[in-house]
Amino acid sequence: MPLLRIAIAGALGRMGRQMVEAIEADPRLALAACFHRPGVAGEGLVSRDDALAAADVVIDFTTPAASAELAETCAARGGPALVIGSTGFNDGQLAAIAAAAKTIAIVRSGSYSLGLNMLVGLVEQAASALDPDDWDVELFEAHHRHKVDAPSGTALMLGEAAARGRGIELDVVARRVRDGIIGPRPQGEIGFAVVRGGSIVGEHSISFCTEGEVVTLSHSVGDRIMFARGAIAAALWVAGRPPGQYDMRDVLGFNAS
Repeated sequence: MPLLRIAIAGALGRMGRQMVEAIEADPRLALAACFHRPGVAGEGLVSRDDALAAADVVIDFTTPAASAELAETCAARGGPALVIGSTGFNDGQLAAIAAAAKTIAIVRSGSYSLGLNMLVGLVEQAASALDPDDWDVELFEAHHRHKVDAPSGTALMLGEAAARGRGIELDVVARRVRDGIIGPRPQGEIGFAVVRGGSIVGEHSISFCTEGEVVTLSHSVGDRIMFARGAIAAALWVAGRPPGQYDMRDVLGFNAS
């Protein structure tokens, strides 16, 4: 079986470097090309056009704007497929990716951790089972000082899972900031707390709180290699798929009918 050819976007970034190492160590894969921002040159880097022409799948952990533009470019040329790990998208960028997914296959996820995606399913089940009139939901996340978006894409995934379990939209009940005299906590609210500091790779927890007891589900990351492994699993899965926007639940078979 021929090796799956992978190109890495943002190859000089933290996750880009991690992806290069992981792909070079995987016997199922060939590192087809590495590219970075336009105008950035370096040893082993090629132009974006050359990289897209050489690859079956592009893995992209860059920025929301760069990811949306890359999706549009891949769609315009009919491929390759995309695995997107950027977070912090605005509505326009999400719409651009959704439009591109009508032409090419795209996996987009706020986290490529297997354990975290299992946690998402548990959170949805817990939120469905616990009465929102009695149980408050609070999310906590912590990341390194260089992370630019907050709450993290992973925290939003967990918030969306809790909202889904309750049959509501997250935007309707999310409280992202508390400051000053804010009054009593509204029933059904889903709160977020954020820490940024040092070299924290990633910590997430969600607590269901009621009178007299608290249930907390949590996940910690010790090494970015776990994200690289998940992204590789997504790349192997998405290669050859029909156009569409997929997530890690599809990759892991949770969305299978």
